[in-house]
Amino acid sequence: MKIVVIGGGSTYTPELIKGLIARSPILNLHEVWLVDPDEERLRIVGSFAQRMVSHANAGFRVELTADRQLALEDADYVVTQFRVGGQQARHNDELLGRRHRLVGQETTGVGGFAKALRTIPVALDIARDMRAIAPQAILLNFTNPAGLVTEAVARHGGVPVIGLCNNAINAQRAIARMFNVPPEQVFIEQVGLNHLNWIRHVTINGEDATDAVLEAYVEHLRHDEDPLHFPPRLIQMLRAIPSSYLRYFYLTPQIIAQQESGAPTRAEVVMDVERRLLARYADPTLREMPPELMERGGAYYSTAAAALIESLHTGDNAIHVVNTRNNGAIPNLDDDVVVEAPCTVGKQGAMPIPVAPLEPVFHGLTCQVKAYELLTVKAAVEGDEDAAMLALLTNPLGPTAARVEAVWEDIKRTNQGLLPTFER
Repeated sequence: MKIVVIGGGSTYTPELIKGLIARSPILNLHEVWLVDPDEERLRIVGSFAQRMVSHANAGFRVELTADRQLALEDADYVVTQFRVGGQQARHNDELLGRRHRLVGQETTGVGGFAKALRTIPVALDIARDMRAIAPQAILLNFTNPAGLVTEAVARHGGVPVIGLCNNAINAQRAIARMFNVPPEQVFIEQVGLNHLNWIRHVTINGEDATDAVLEAYVEHLRHDEDPLHFPPRLIQMLRAIPSSYLRYFYLTPQIIAQQESGAPTRAEVVMDVERRLLARYADPTLREMPPELMERGGAYYSTAAAALIESLHTGDNAIHVVNTRNNGAIPNLDDDVVVEAPCTVGKQGAMPIPVAPLEPVFHGLTCQVKAYELLTVKAAVEGDEDAAMLALLTNPLGPTAARVEAVWEDIKRTNQGLLPTFER
């Protein structure tokens, strides 16, 4: 097997390498190619990855290159984990929200919109190269906003694509710790869209544990000192556990107040973490993942990613929560839209497991955000300026009609040189 990682200079890469080391005999893994235009960063991260593989006697080699087309030759899987514009662009997205008294965040609201516009054209370029050079390969997208980018590739990329986020595996592990059981005994029905989903049902060792999990979660919230935690009564009304990203929708005024308090942006925090991580990775004696990586926010990324590749390779039909076309699994969403839901994964790809329709409180928000996503894809693919502004208007965290043009002009100024060409 040959795996190509686009964005190989990411500080997440050692986490992925760790997961591949653990499964390399099952995968018959021979090569991992790390691709990144930032050659200095690629050298630091890639050299550490090579030391990790050598130290573990893993039996595969790690190659480093800035040449994506060279790397793609004979690839079986292409992993995308890149960030157009780097953390500085993320910082600018967050400041953009603050300037307009809107939520400024990486994957939701105006920040997620700007990131999607920067990212989708690059993702489609990668898909184009795959069609020409590695038509047999599967694209595994971890690049945020993961669901939206996967939607764009599924509609316009012409390659098989699955999107993955570590939120579901984090929730599974948290519930397992809560009830002191192995994670493999916990099944969660997490449904909706990426970063806009709810856990409606939980089984532990095959038994329905939904009520017990909800009660434990409500009790946890009653003692949670985080000022931005969900109100316990909200969970009791929803009878579901919302993704942590739903705080941007359910607690919008509190989020904006926190932004206005002068708190550093998440990008500033991550830039400091990455600076320290790269210094650690550059240490020639380091051969195992440093604990600082957990500060980066990628917990269990390696487990989720490598397990997904194992299921695709071996055809074990294990259940993974991934982003793929709905195909009727959620009955009151369109078949052709990308959703995040439990799927059986085998050599045929990801097959969504049929679930009950979304309740009105989930369905309404999901449909509005999906409409925003489809308009964003249209804007990015066609360079349609009207579609871009309509996307901003449709986003529940976007500006009002009176402000949409000013916000859009700000996005273009802030991202000069990073966006596709737009026409009215």
